[in-house]
Amino acid sequence: MNPEVDFFFDKEEKWKKEFQQLRKIILDCGLNEELKWGQACYTLNKTNIVLIHGFKEYCAVLFFKGALLKNADGILIQPTVNVQSARQARFTNVKEITKQEKILKAYIYEAIEAERAGLKVKLKKTSDYKIPEEFQKKLQKNKALKAAFDKLTPGRQRGYLFYFSQPKQSKTREDRVEKYVKHIISGKGLND
Repeated sequence: MNPEVDFFFDKEEKWKKEFQQLRKIILDCGLNEELKWGQACYTLNKTNIVLIHGFKEYCAVLFFKGALLKNADGILIQPTVNVQSARQARFTNVKEITKQEKILKAYIYEAIEAERAGLKVKLKKTSDYKIPEEFQKKLQKNKALKAAFDKLTPGRQRGYLFYFSQPKQSKTREDRVEKYVKHIISGKGLND
């Protein structure tokens, strides 16, 4: 138990009991406890393995390389369609956590072994993603925009492609592209 992480558990009101139970289970698996992104994060040799976090409807243990786990019990969930690597085990009460403790520990040990083996999640390349038509037209018309977009990191490129692709209406996609042209030319990511 890392006293620096106590603040995370002390500040929580809604999921306090659930978080305490998850902490006990994870620490029992031999991981190091750290505070990252304001969350309780558990590491092996400074590499992130799992994280505890809470939401309005549930609390969860997030496995950073969850896509590598077998998920034989079916409790691991892909948080959103765009998340490639992480998977969550979600809970709404202490009873659920206690009932699935053995399963949860098995996943934690599997995640530890995957890390020790050096396994990596095969991520899609930026070129695997479809460029929205509205953005493609803008890139063809504006050489400075195209050059700037090509210089962005793959993660920043994907961030823009996800964001530009989300709206169903073409007008909304056009508006989003237009709003971020200067941002891209400045070499900034979506949230910079």
